[in-house]
Amino acid sequence: MKTMTQKILEAKTGRLLHRGEIGFAKVDCIMTHDVGTAGVVPLIDQFGIEAFPPGMEVVTILDHFVPACSASHAKSHVTTRGFARRWPQVHFYEVGRGGICHQVMLEDGFAKAGGLVVATDAHVTTYGGAGCLGLGVGVTDVAMILKTGKIWLKMPHVIGIHLKGSLRGTAAAKDLAIRVLTDIPFSQLNYSVVEFFGDGVSTLSIDDRFCLCNMLSEGGIKSALVACDQRTSDFMEAHARGSFTPVQPDPDAEYDAHYEIDLTSIEPMVACPHHPTNGKPLRELPRIPIDQAFIGSCTNGRIEDLRIAAQILQGKRVHPNVRLVITPGSQKVLKQAIREGLINTFIEAGAMLTNPSCGACIGASSQLAPGEVCVATSNRNFQGRMGSVEASIYLASPATVAHSAIAGYITQ
Repeated sequence: MKTMTQKILEAKTGRLLHRGEIGFAKVDCIMTHDVGTAGVVPLIDQFGIEAFPPGMEVVTILDHFVPACSASHAKSHVTTRGFARRWPQVHFYEVGRGGICHQVMLEDGFAKAGGLVVATDAHVTTYGGAGCLGLGVGVTDVAMILKTGKIWLKMPHVIGIHLKGSLRGTAAAKDLAIRVLTDIPFSQLNYSVVEFFGDGVSTLSIDDRFCLCNMLSEGGIKSALVACDQRTSDFMEAHARGSFTPVQPDPDAEYDAHYEIDLTSIEPMVACPHHPTNGKPLRELPRIPIDQAFIGSCTNGRIEDLRIAAQILQGKRVHPNVRLVITPGSQKVLKQAIREGLINTFIEAGAMLTNPSCGACIGASSQLAPGEVCVATSNRNFQGRMGSVEASIYLASPATVAHSAIAGYITQ
């Protein structure tokens, strides 16, 4: 009768938590980036922290404003480096040695099936694709966890989504995510853990699952989980640091809400301005000219995403009125893309390649001017997210973004 959420939290609290009940859960790993670390550091001395809890890993990754694009961000980097030097047990990723934090956490095996990871970033939900419960927290929470090794939390509502069938044609996990955000009310998603299970899960690649769990963060969820299977175990065997515990919901797990999605019904979707939950089928959109196309972010900057884009761009040119920005999710993804010849394909098509980082997704580069339109594979399209508050951002899959970059308008 237990959900995956209950199983993980029971293992971390030592008891079964019921809906709304409060417990203290043991944290396996903390991740902070350059923005979060700058807020955590002043609290360490304030809270009298002299040593980190034994057995808990701490990871710090420079990824948001990389390389530093202002004096203030350079100062944050200095603070982050000082934190890593003061605490040698911290796994520190300097500029050029990691990439987007969530991709690095998965590639290097810090996020493990059955584990509990907290981070100073809402998109920690990504780890649910590997069966790891990721919780986004504030800097004060991180400081207290560094002191106690535990997190105070209330057992959230749990939504079960049964997936059946498989994606067809050009439909992608991004389209599935936008569909879920569009169909399930925000009020129901808020502070809930969304669990995906069913035969349809096996048809989704690991990268698909990461994309799905990442994007659902925009619905206000507490976290997301995908039922573990052989594909999960294979990924964990190749990447996990130490042991891991695959988790699945019981067949009779009790959910606060239950949905069923036939993956064959998913079609290309676009999240229109100015919110990720404002999704519409691509076929219903009028011809919308674009100025910029962006492929990257912790949602869709993985090797599978770059392969899809390269296949579409092969032998073609980016529209003369469009700038296409491509940002690999990590140094490892970049190296793999180089080995496969994808980078050459992008350059020949007229795209601009940037270093692995959050980059254009957060407006750290390639900002939009007033009136400009961008179609992006990232996860947020709020006003001012990528520059001017008078610009418009549409969210879509890598295939849609690549096709749109060639055509000059949003299409597939």
